[in-house]
Amino acid sequence: MKAKATAGSSQDANVRDTARRIFLDALADSSISKAFEQNLNFNRGVLQVCEDLYDLGAYNRVFVLSFGKAAHTMVGALAEQVGSGMAGIVVCPEAPPSQIPGFRYFQGGHPTPNAESVRAAGAVLRALHGATARWLVLYLISGGGSSVLERPIDPEIELDDLIATYRELVHCGAPIAEINAIRKHLSAIKGGRLALAAREAQQVSVMVSDVPPAALDSLASGPTMGDSTTLDDCYAIVRKYGLLKRFPPSVRELFETHALEETPKPGDPLFHRSRWWPVLSSATAQKAATARAATHGFAVQVDNQCDDWDYARAADYLLKRLHELRKGPKKVCLISGGEVTVQVSRPAGIGGRNSHFALYCAQKIAGENVCVLSAGTDGIDGNSRAAGAVADGATTARAHAAGIDVQKSLEQFDSGSLFERLGDSIVTGPTGNNVRDLRILLAY
Repeated sequence: MKAKATAGSSQDANVRDTARRIFLDALADSSISKAFEQNLNFNRGVLQVCEDLYDLGAYNRVFVLSFGKAAHTMVGALAEQVGSGMAGIVVCPEAPPSQIPGFRYFQGGHPTPNAESVRAAGAVLRALHGATARWLVLYLISGGGSSVLERPIDPEIELDDLIATYRELVHCGAPIAEINAIRKHLSAIKGGRLALAAREAQQVSVMVSDVPPAALDSLASGPTMGDSTTLDDCYAIVRKYGLLKRFPPSVRELFETHALEETPKPGDPLFHRSRWWPVLSSATAQKAATARAATHGFAVQVDNQCDDWDYARAADYLLKRLHELRKGPKKVCLISGGEVTVQVSRPAGIGGRNSHFALYCAQKIAGENVCVLSAGTDGIDGNSRAAGAVADGATTARAHAAGIDVQKSLEQFDSGSLFERLGDSIVTGPTGNNVRDLRILLAY
């Protein structure tokens, strides 16, 4: 059943390049500027956001808060629609090459908060203090917002404790929805509490989503939405992953004494003047990748069933699906969006979940005419400089020829170093966008 690949053949290189082009073209077709052009419009003082109309002249103050990995890109796209005159705060993890006039910028931390994350949250809460019914608050929210904008619910939780808690959550192997359930209940910003700070105002959230469609309140840990998770969920998650003993004392005490307070829930009256509009998501990138793969002669299927699965389980499932599809057309492509989880059980090398997934696949497809690309649309994969990596049936042989121990690279969570040495990292730099990870599997 296996079609054999020759290590380092020109055919392998061509298919790896094809996978790269599909990913990069999908990234370009999923731009925030296009999404804003399609969903926002400004004419004669009236701002249209999807199905809603807002006469900006009817408000005493219009305040814009943009935060997350796409914060600068989103506020720039808004400025393209509205022009000058908007004002507010932008919080992003990377310093932009320039700043939009009228906006105060903060460089929050990611994947863990930093001092600027906390300062930004203080500035936002002060800006929203005294908001009235004559205010319009426009939130531009993207993934990464959980860490770039943060203030602990308990002042006893210092920044170092907050960072340690985030680190334990990220490395425990929990899916993002479970991680965010705990983040929400530890935060003065998340889980609807930002909306609570401006409860009298008209509030509109424009979202570039890196979460499943049915879990929008997980985006940036849902600061402007009712929280579907509960304190009971948090206690169960802490038990499930054995987190209590790994939390710093200030956080551990809140759980041990059951001192945490519940977050606002969907249907709470405080949200009666709130609206939420996702304008860009993983589905956009998947649709674009599907169209691009078809132009290269591949029969394409999309399968997102493995979203939030452990990386090995997800890889085994997708490779099995690819082999099933291969019984039909000669050239097949399987597209999968969303994220996989990796439990980091020791000090890690260079890489992230995407390169780890790709290297695991490389072992499974050794000698086959199969190519696997996995990359983040934000351009960031863990602690590496890459968005992800591309592997094929010749990857393990090429690694061995270069003196690299593939299994050791996996065990040491150092897949990023391996792919960089092979020239198979996907390097885009921070994209200013974030619509989840994209996996592209090609059989040829």
